[in-house]
Amino acid sequence: MKKPLTQKIIPIQPVPIETAVDSVFLLSDEQGKIYPRSVGGLFTRLRWVMVWVTQLVFYGIPWLQWNDRQAVLFDLAGSRFFIFGLVLHPQDLIYLAVLLVLAALTLFFFTAVAGRLWCGYACPQTVYTEIFLWLERITEGDRLARMRLDNAPWRAEKIVRKSTKQALWIGLGLFTGFTFVGYFTPILDLVHELLTLSFSPWEWFWVLFYGLATYGNAGYLREQICKQMCPYARIQSALTDMDSMVIAYDSARGESRGSRARAADPKALGLGDCIDCTLCVQVCPTGIDIRNGLQNECIACAACIDVCDEVMVKMNYPTGLIRYSSGKGMADKLTPKQMVKRVWRPRVWLYGVLFLGVVAIFVGGLSTRKGFAVDIIKDRGTMARELGNGDIENIYRVKVMNSTEQTQTYTASVQGLPGLTLATNPVLRVPATGIGSLTIRLTLAADTAQAYRSKASPIRFRVEAAAQGKAVAVEEKSTFVIPR
Repeated sequence: MKKPLTQKIIPIQPVPIETAVDSVFLLSDEQGKIYPRSVGGLFTRLRWVMVWVTQLVFYGIPWLQWNDRQAVLFDLAGSRFFIFGLVLHPQDLIYLAVLLVLAALTLFFFTAVAGRLWCGYACPQTVYTEIFLWLERITEGDRLARMRLDNAPWRAEKIVRKSTKQALWIGLGLFTGFTFVGYFTPILDLVHELLTLSFSPWEWFWVLFYGLATYGNAGYLREQICKQMCPYARIQSALTDMDSMVIAYDSARGESRGSRARAADPKALGLGDCIDCTLCVQVCPTGIDIRNGLQNECIACAACIDVCDEVMVKMNYPTGLIRYSSGKGMADKLTPKQMVKRVWRPRVWLYGVLFLGVVAIFVGGLSTRKGFAVDIIKDRGTMARELGNGDIENIYRVKVMNSTEQTQTYTASVQGLPGLTLATNPVLRVPATGIGSLTIRLTLAADTAQAYRSKASPIRFRVEAAAQGKAVAVEEKSTFVIPR
């Protein structure tokens, strides 16, 4: 008789509903409002340089003129997209797709090399949060002053400071929304519409929507966008590894942390170089403690590096307790030269090669553009018809999109069947950046058509334009249908 099998029983402990909900479903943390402290230093200056560069580009480009028009304009009503000397139509959206691929590869490349550089220096959320914080410091003071003001009762001074801040925030948000719409409506026309309060409903909607989004995201949501809503924070762990340069705290040098007098010997006290001042936490815009290791909430703004270096200088300790390093560099005590050498690993080379390849395709595609595009549309109402003399007629509509900023004359011809003739004038004149349409009737003699009865024979349309003294042609395929 077999003995019954004895199985190990894993006890199941009930979890209180409140705990489960708090730990699993609660999206926002209980950290409370974050009051980032102002800081100076190398990386802060670099961050402000990027603020100026990005905002000069965003706010300035709509005011640039090119060939008596706005240099960058996405004319949705006219289905035309002007980017300096380049004119694109909806059929050219493949170039937009390539640009998106280039942006993704650039993001992958820099993340693999040095973590979230985009987030820390050029992301619109970071940039506008920095600007809104600057306005907040002007009106309400630095960290401690803002905390005291928020806890103070509502008196005249608080009302004035809060109202001034709100006015500046709202004004900047509306100006940002106005500029955004200026990429789709000529901004000079938009200024006139603003002065006469004659915005269209859609212009009102997008100015207010984009302005409200800027005001809410940079003024109130701030770190919650980076911590809860941004997908990039979730995928960065798949793009970085132990050789990526990230912001790191040297725990071997810093621990054990503790306060001490400036003249005290930390070794005699059994302490590391970290004096536990918590300034690295106070300057962090997402409120994390970098001493607990790299976290997905870290946006790589390097504010903690700047403030920690200031403290180390005051304590007469070497700087770099918090610095750009790699996990491998921290573990193996690698020199900066050794870490930089290890950065150039296969995945980085792969991203770089793919990026250069896509750039070559993009540049090659732009350089070989004909300056116009052709679309052949077969008449669906009458596929083919037999004329009174027995000849066969097919009708086509030739659509030509002129991508140049000069009026062009195009001539159409057809090849593919012997005896095929054009029964209409094949010349079409299309205005600058416009779209022209030409109806073409093709006929085939009755005696020739007998050999092709009940067939759809392939033909080729050739549309030719004279550009800068030389002929430029585009060919498109179609079919000539001969009924029974």
